[in-house]
Amino acid sequence: MIVGVPREIKSDEKRVAITPTGVMAMVAHGHQVYVESDAGLGSQITNADYEQAGAEILPTADEVWSKADMIMKVKEPLAPDYPFMKDKLIFTYLHLAAAQELTGEMLKSNCI
Repeated sequence: MIVGVPREIKSDEKRVAITPTGVMAMVAHGHQVYVESDAGLGSQITNADYEQAGAEILPTADEVWSKADMIMKVKEPLAPDYPFMKDKLIFTYLHLAAAQELTGEMLKSNCI
């Protein structure tokens, strides 16, 4: 599986969905991991840390979303993410009862 980790775009969110140790585990199990450039800086994780763990760094979230089968995020997808969700597996925390627009977009996009 191709796993993508975009930088979090929610205001004041500094966390990242995967650590280099997680990348190593994914790669060891045969998965390819793409991380958006500087996605881990808010968590003190550099691009070099991810590369050493086996991830490939991509310059934009658009590229991460377009290449990945599964997207890993800390927070829920936001409006700029909606066009990219079609047929993706999205691994994140969701509170759909409070987010009718997101719920509708997820249903339309056929994401899991």
